[in-house]
Amino acid sequence: MSTAPRRTAARPRPAVRLPVLPVLLAAAALALPVGCAAPGELRDHGAVAPVTPSPARVPLWPSAPTASSPTPLEPTGSRSPEPTPQPVPDLTVPGQDITAVDVRALLTKDPGVTQDERRVLDPCPGCELRAPEFRDLTGDGRPELLLAVGLADTVVLHVYTASGDRLLPIHRVSLLKGFGAETVGTDLWLYEPTGSFRTGRLYRWDGVRLALADQKVEGIGPTQEPEPTPSAAEKPTVERPPGTGPSAVTGGGPVKPVAPSRPGGAPPSVGAGADAAVGKQPQPNTARPAPPSATPTAVPFPETKP
Repeated sequence: MSTAPRRTAARPRPAVRLPVLPVLLAAAALALPVGCAAPGELRDHGAVAPVTPSPARVPLWPSAPTASSPTPLEPTGSRSPEPTPQPVPDLTVPGQDITAVDVRALLTKDPGVTQDERRVLDPCPGCELRAPEFRDLTGDGRPELLLAVGLADTVVLHVYTASGDRLLPIHRVSLLKGFGAETVGTDLWLYEPTGSFRTGRLYRWDGVRLALADQKVEGIGPTQEPEPTPSAAEKPTVERPPGTGPSAVTGGGPVKPVAPSRPGGAPPSVGAGADAAVGKQPQPNTARPAPPSATPTAVPFPETKP
């Protein structure tokens, strides 16, 4: 009887375990060039955002002359609240294009325009109707109408905006002749010179009208300062020769002048006494000698010692 060979079951091979730490370090090294740059290297953050330039200053009526005239600043809290602007009656904006508005018809129908302002419609001395300017002051991308009416001493500035086919007055201010005006973006600046300074007022759209937002005073020229008055210490002094003053001091005390001695005890002359009193040297007597008298005068001889 033959016996079949036995088959032995294959034993499973043990799994090969790799160290975990080297594997993680290798994965991190492969991900480093992809995820971030090494320290000190440039990185690409995508497209750069466009830079918006600052709004430029654009003058209004640049050819109009300016003059120096003082004007007081009106306190902000002293004004009463203005009513809500109402459309100009019986006037429409052709095709909602504010540049097509008839300026003469606007001055006639706007109740905010005074009778003195309407005199510019006819020739009158000192009157002036400047050409209209158009600037976007509300930020809606559409221009507003700026109208300057010049009278004898003042200029009235009107600003209108289009609301559909109607025209709304959003600003009115009286200025002195020679004022300056400019726009910076949607800001309206009005300037009035006051001697060596210039007052500026900023008006901004507040959703209803152009309201006063800021005011400042700028120096535009040098001012003449008064000359300083010299003090007592800076006043010039007259120096006298030593020993000629009435209070000449030597060694800390006054020195009294001594009259020179004269032979025979003759009294000093008036001129010599005066010179000695003021500390001056005696001047020689230039007067003529008196004629000799007939009677001889005894002259004392000096005493001689053996």
